[in-house]
Amino acid sequence: MISTMAKTKKRTRTQRESDSAYFLKIILYFILGTLWVRLLHVDFGPFTHFSVPIGLLIGLVFASHEHFQIDRKVEYAVLLIATILSFYLPVGITI
Repeated sequence: MISTMAKTKKRTRTQRESDSAYFLKIILYFILGTLWVRLLHVDFGPFTHFSVPIGLLIGLVFASHEHFQIDRKVEYAVLLIATILSFYLPVGITI
């Protein structure tokens, strides 16, 4: 009887990330959030310049597959802040 209870009761291990790996991921998401594709001299309605936040879109795809829910929320926030800050800076690919 005791052996059957021991078999059914499994211990789950919590997976943890090292601090350096977490910090590296945050930096990579910040750099990815600053990636814009800026199209100059393109007539898109009344606009002559058009910018697309490619890094934000790619980062959202990567962050949506994150294993830890809390990390996903932080990564979304870092991507959004980096995208907003880099909109006003001359960062990205200009075509």
